[in-house]
Parts: sequence; structure tokens; C-alpha cells
Amino acid sequence: MHTAVIQYTCLLAVILFSVMLAQKIKVAYPILLVLIGLPLGFVPFLQGVEIQPELIFIIFLPPLLYEAAWYTSWKDFWKWRRVISSFAFPVVILTSCAVAFVSSSLIPGFTLATGFLLGGIVSPPDAVSASAILKNIKVPKRFVTIVEGESLLNDASSLVVFRFALAAILTGSFVFADAATDFVLVIVMGIAIGLLVALLFYCIHRWLPTSNNMDVILTFITPYAMYMAAEEFHFSGVLAVVSGGLFMSARQHEFLSHRSRLQSINVWEAVAFVLNGFVFILIGLEFPVIIKHLGPAGIAPAIKYSAIVIGVLIVGRFICTYAAAVVTVVMGKIITVADPNPGWKAPALLGWTGMRGVVSLAAALSIPVVLKSGGPFPNRDMILFITFSVILVTLVLQGLTLPLLVKWINMPDPDMSMPTAQQRQLVRKKLAQLSLNLLDTTYLAQAENNDMIKSLKMRYSADMELLKDWEKDDNITRAEAYYKDYRHVMARLLKEQRDLLLTLNKKENISDSLVRHQLELLDLEEEKLRQHFEIAD
Repeated sequence: MHTAVIQYTCLLAVILFSVMLAQKIKVAYPILLVLIGLPLGFVPFLQGVEIQPELIFIIFLPPLLYEAAWYTSWKDFWKWRRVISSFAFPVVILTSCAVAFVSSSLIPGFTLATGFLLGGIVSPPDAVSASAILKNIKVPKRFVTIVEGESLLNDASSLVVFRFALAAILTGSFVFADAATDFVLVIVMGIAIGLLVALLFYCIHRWLPTSNNMDVILTFITPYAMYMAAEEFHFSGVLAVVSGGLFMSARQHEFLSHRSRLQSINVWEAVAFVLNGFVFILIGLEFPVIIKHLGPAGIAPAIKYSAIVIGVLIVGRFICTYAAAVVTVVMGKIITVADPNPGWKAPALLGWTGMRGVVSLAAALSIPVVLKSGGPFPNRDMILFITFSVILVTLVLQGLTLPLLVKWINMPDPDMSMPTAQQRQLVRKKLAQLSLNLLDTTYLAQAENNDMIKSLKMRYSADMELLKDWEKDDNITRAEAYYKDYRHVMARLLKEQRDLLLTLNKKENISDSLVRHQLELLDLEEEKLRQHFEIAD
């Protein structure tokens, strides 16, 4: 236990310095962490650190998926739901089929069931990798929405394919009709359980006397409850966390106070940072273990088969992206679609974002070592090597070259009909107008008789500093009376501004990220109000 604590402490220090270096050289930190983890895997002191599949699926996966879903824009997600759904389900299944037929034809000892097992493992792009890499690249908003939305959902469909293929190998039987029915049931019930658990925690937050710390702790319990509840009934824990996370995120301003939101943001950012760091550096550390199990004689053919599978994945994704573009153009003549003419640039960018991650490796490591008959699981070491190679090549090659591809294609943002600066001015104007209307109607008497509220009105009408004459007021009793009115009015203004922002967020010409930023500013304003006048409470 003492050694493990020291090992993970050393790894945490490596993660911190690696992320600092990544920021310095302007490279996405998952790429650098994997590359640094490769040589560290040969260090004797760290060779005891290995990825445990149950550790990834139970400890790491729920909070990382929940955090990604929490910061996903539901408005944008719904707008591009057809494209996201097509990549999350049909494309994953088609990719799994392509890998299954190619691998079973070329790799000795691979059956069709083993090929589907490998396809289910390597087919889903990783949500964490995509988010981390796209964060530092200037790409159209719709592109980020599709990639992140796809990555959130495709883990579920791929893991279902993986489970069915694994069951077919272990039992020796496979019934397509039963599998298809179970596939739909696993997805639908996973979403349903996620929403039910989310509704339960929503009620706990909203109607029970929780504190700020309790709210934060509940947000950490929520994804684990969603995941384990779904998995307990053999449904999709991934979709349970994603659907529940989207539900909670869209309603966070209904059940979390401003302090809970501010505190949750800070805590979740730190925790997600540490979890992501460990996930990617553990991928690199796993390499020597995989090499050791494969043996020297099996490395050369394993590299060849890995290259073939990687080629199938990359080419297959490009085929799917352009096929989706063609289908969109055709369907645009029949129904209303988000973009009736996607062109060639967006599919090209989308086709090059198939970075795989820790879910693929964890699924591969969860393959049992022996069959129920007692014999060794066929080609387990080959599956592990191919999976690791896919993760390494897609993450490093595509992750490093994606910024160059974005620069070369130079795709304008078709959704940015109004520049960000103009949007910001529009939002501030709407908020100021709302506040002035409220002051002129509901609080007209206070605005005329109360110097603090009069100063507040001047702030919104002439952009002047609030309470600039506060220190000059020597009448303490009068100041306290002014403060009571001021705080009451300010609290009402902040509430109305939040409601307006949530309404504006439903409009197409207002950026969701800008609205989120403005909502955070309102939280800070409310916190500043409490801190400045806490003595009066």
C-alpha cells in the first residue's frame, strides 16, 4: 500500500509537469501524456502500475462521461441530433462489421466472432481525447458539437457489440434476432434509467435542505448511481450517465444555488483534470505489459495486422462521413435538416477525428484470460496489441495533424452569423434594458429616493461604477436601510437576468458558450454581493 501511494504520487507529479509542457509547446496534453507514459512503463519502480478494467469502468468512466455531458450544449446537441446519432450507432456498427470481416479474413485464428469483438473494442472514438484536442483548435462550433456528442454516445453502442461478441465466443452460440432486440433494449432502458436517477437527484437537490458542500458531493454520487443502476440490470451504463448528465446540466439553474454552481465548477475541473491525466498516462504505462504477453516472435505480425486495422478504421470513417453528407443532402430535399449542404470540408475534418482512448483499452483488458472450458481465450494478446496500437496511432497521428488539417482546409464557421463581440454587446444591451425597465416600473420609488439604487440605475444606463460614493456616506443607519433595498433589488435583477439569458439561449443567433459565460458572471456578481455585505446579514 505504501509503495502504491508513492507510485501514484510520482505519476501525479509527472502528469502536472507533462501538462505544463503541453501548454508550453501548444500540444494537447493527452498526446503528450501517452508518449511520456511509454518510456515510464519500462521503469522498474512503475512496472507494478497497471490498468484494471473494473477501475476504469467503475471509477474513471462515470465521472468523466458526466463531466463531458455536463458541459455539452443541449441546444446544439439537439440541433445536430441526427448526425450525432448516425455516428454514434450506425457508423459504430458498420465500423465493427468492417473490422470483423477484414480481421477474420487476414489474421490467423480469428473467427468472425473474434473479429466483432475487436471491432466493438476499437470502433468508438474517445470523448475525453476529442474534447481535449479540440479545445486548443479553432474549428466551427457545429464540428465540436458533433464530435463531442458522437464520442459521448458511441461508447454505449460499441460496448454492446463487444458484449454480444464476447458472449458468442464464451457460449459458442449467437442468435441475431435476440441480439438485435437486446441491442435496442439495452440502449432504451439505459437512457430511461439515467433519466429516472437524474430526476431522483434533481428532487433531492431542489426539495431537501442541502448545503453547498452537500450539493457538490451529490454531483459526484450522481454519475456513479446512474452507471451502477443501469449496469445492475445489464443495460447501458454509459448512456445512463450521458442522458442523466444532459438532463441535470440543462436544469442546473433550477436546483443549484449560485455558490453551489461556483463551487462545483472549481471542484469538478480539478477532479476531471486528475482523472484524465491518470487515464492517459496509464495507457502509455500499459505498453510493456502488452509487449511482454505477446512475446518477441509475435511483434512483427502484430504490427502488420495493427496497421491493417488502423487503415480500415481511418478509411471507413472517411467513407461514413461523406456518405452521411450525401444522405443529408438527399434528406434535405424531403425534411428540414440542420445543414442541407454540408460540402466537403466538414466531412474531411470529421473523418480525421477518430481518436481512440481508454475505453477501448479497458474493454480489451476486460477480456477473460481463459474460457469457461478452461482453455486460453483465443488471440487475447493479439487483440490487446492491436487495440493499443490503434489508440497510440490515432491519438498521436491524428491528434498532432488535426490542427494542420484545420489550417489547410480553412473552414469558416457557418453558424457564426453574428460575430462574438456583437453577440456580447447584444446580450449586455438586453440585460441592461431588462434591468432599466424593471427599475423604472417595479422599483421607481426606490430608484428616486435611494441613493444606492439610483447609483445602480446609473450603472446600467451609463455604464458607471456601482456604489462609487459608498465610502462618502457617513449615515450608517441610512446606509443600512439603503442596502436592504439594494440587495433586494439586485437579487431580483440577477434572477430576471438569468431567466432572460436562458430564454436567449434558445435563439439560434446567440452562442451557448457566451450565455454560459454570462451566467457564470451573474453567479460571481451574486457572490460579490454576499461577500461585500455579509456583515449586514
